[in-house]
Amino acid sequence: MTNQTNTVRIISGSLRSRKISFPANKAVRPTGDRVRETLFNWVQSEIDGAVCLDLFAGSGALGIEALSRGAEEVVFVEAAKNIALALKENLELLQLHSGKIYHHDALSWIEEFNTTKTFDIVFLDPPFDTDLAATSCMKLEQSNLLNSQCRIYLELASEISELTLPENWKQIKEKKAGSVYFYLFVREV
Repeated sequence: MTNQTNTVRIISGSLRSRKISFPANKAVRPTGDRVRETLFNWVQSEIDGAVCLDLFAGSGALGIEALSRGAEEVVFVEAAKNIALALKENLELLQLHSGKIYHHDALSWIEEFNTTKTFDIVFLDPPFDTDLAATSCMKLEQSNLLNSQCRIYLELASEISELTLPENWKQIKEKKAGSVYFYLFVREV
């Protein structure tokens, strides 16, 4: 049996056109190029110098794209050990020393992570076949991890109307590409 790998291309910034590889895993569904381009157009005025959280990191495409475009730091949280190891290798290969990887369950990580920093941008792209989207949003809001004007990107397999989200998260953008719905919120405190 061969170990299959998948690749994702970085769209823009200092790492434009570089590719990252990660083990084939049906639970890892990297955000497509078109969706990533739209997302980073949405946050282009906030990305430079931002501290970001890629909570269900998977391939790390969102967080690495953020670093490529000028984010100061990205924290990657990934539960699958082989995917987290591949992400670590990609960060080393690309010499991205401001990326920090946590091999950890996302919900437990929210409860256990201690930091004095707060996040400016959060990328939430949980596995589609779970109920992790609403739960992780509520846990993030209850934590001390988000700054007062944090931007939260959320990617789903269905429309947002099916989720209960924190009341102070105001939706500012939405779009659909193929079977993927994606949204941008601003946290108002």
